[in-house]
Amino acid sequence: MKHKINKVILPASLLSAIVSGSFSQTQQPNIVIIHTDEHNFRTLGCYRECLQNEQAFPWGKEAVVETPHIDRLAHQGVLFTRCYATSPVSSPSRASFMSGLYPQNNGVWTNDMVLSDAAVTFGESLRQNGYATGYIGKLHINGKGRPEWHPGRDFGFSDNRYMYNRGHWKKIEETAEGPTFRTDADVKSTDEQTFPTDYFTTQAIEFINRHKEGPFCCMLCFPDPHSANLVRPPYDTMYSRIRFKEPVTALADTTGRPAWSHGNNLKADQPEDMAQYFGMIKCIDDNVGRILDALKGAGILDNTIIIFTSDHGDMCRQHGLINKGVPLDDSARVPFIISYPTGMRQGIRVENVMSVTDFTPSLLSFCNIQPTAQYDGRDLSLLWKGEKLPEKYKDIVFMRAVTPKIKSDWDESATAMRTKWISAVTPEYKLTYSEYVSDVPWLTDLKKDPDELINCYQDPAYKEIVSRLAADLKEYGEQYNDPRIKHPKIQQEILSAILKK
Repeated sequence: MKHKINKVILPASLLSAIVSGSFSQTQQPNIVIIHTDEHNFRTLGCYRECLQNEQAFPWGKEAVVETPHIDRLAHQGVLFTRCYATSPVSSPSRASFMSGLYPQNNGVWTNDMVLSDAAVTFGESLRQNGYATGYIGKLHINGKGRPEWHPGRDFGFSDNRYMYNRGHWKKIEETAEGPTFRTDADVKSTDEQTFPTDYFTTQAIEFINRHKEGPFCCMLCFPDPHSANLVRPPYDTMYSRIRFKEPVTALADTTGRPAWSHGNNLKADQPEDMAQYFGMIKCIDDNVGRILDALKGAGILDNTIIIFTSDHGDMCRQHGLINKGVPLDDSARVPFIISYPTGMRQGIRVENVMSVTDFTPSLLSFCNIQPTAQYDGRDLSLLWKGEKLPEKYKDIVFMRAVTPKIKSDWDESATAMRTKWISAVTPEYKLTYSEYVSDVPWLTDLKKDPDELINCYQDPAYKEIVSRLAADLKEYGEQYNDPRIKHPKIQQEILSAILKK
């Protein structure tokens, strides 16, 4: 049984004001972006409500994190059921989110690279249009600096005192020079003043109160629930009673499946690992509640766009894998929720596909800000408003594995083999090609096979679908200069699929 969301029907006068854009004409909305790291969408109640039971509870019926504050955003706003990372790895996904450009075009096609100077972030566009801009938390688009607090380049965010480039430590302390990570600290010694999720939320609330006259944009980037899976008390023991089950996909036969689709690198300490992961998510949800309370207390909740999302997922043992980097949904599909109490419809689910590359052009359009740059991503602001897109609109997104900085970065290990793929995704299908010589092309019927275990590529009933998606991939690769589409094996497989139409 699918769970239901109770939709709120707004008065005709309010809907008319939303459609006409009269809110933004009188006062620009504030913007709060809450961004997590390595977040499996199935851990959120509002996403479980969208799924059949076997999909909603892969680790067992009792393996549940209650997320009332994030769910509240979904119930009072718009939830995208299928938002995807362009590359399900931190730096490329974040750079695409910030710039509206695909990884191969923004200078960040793998981790620890620097966003191109030519890329105009949404933060810069907002700043140029009168917004006070602040960035708090993990950045990971400024090269190898670690942690590198308040980088010299602010990426469009004037207040970047609490911006740091990368790293996942569990305790922050204030010093005369500013915040610092205690890299040697035991997580059990942290509390609501020093644990990063709480600490960064406190700084975000301070920024909000300082700029409550608006307009402002605050981007709050939690480094959790990324591994290492450790969280402060009392969250560290909240879920230790749960007996986590092995996902069905981890037990499936892997014969004939591509290298990216399965693994056998799981550790025996899974229950404790998952309990800590759940604890991190509960801590995040409680701090989302703090943000909502702060906005309400400042009297600006109704005129604030709140966005909750992540850079990529975590396989959490689905298909025998942990972490990310593969095209499977638990790795590549991210939560995306937008709430704006006075400026959009409520309780809406959007089944269209969205990419993180679509975020920047959509946000600027939603706020009636004229872009100063060309974007690879699409303007999906109509969907943000709960409206339909034109019939000619092509409902498809594209994903790619990371590309090494230099050819010698590659090796022939199982891990490397999982990083040589490219995908096209629609609401119904996912088509993936791989450079690895033994990998067969893979078509998933997402409606019939949400576990992504059955390959429909050679099924005659799907011939036209394969051909159409292959043609779309070819068109994408040529238009947006994706070198992976030119790999001899992938190129030959795509051309063969197109000719078979």
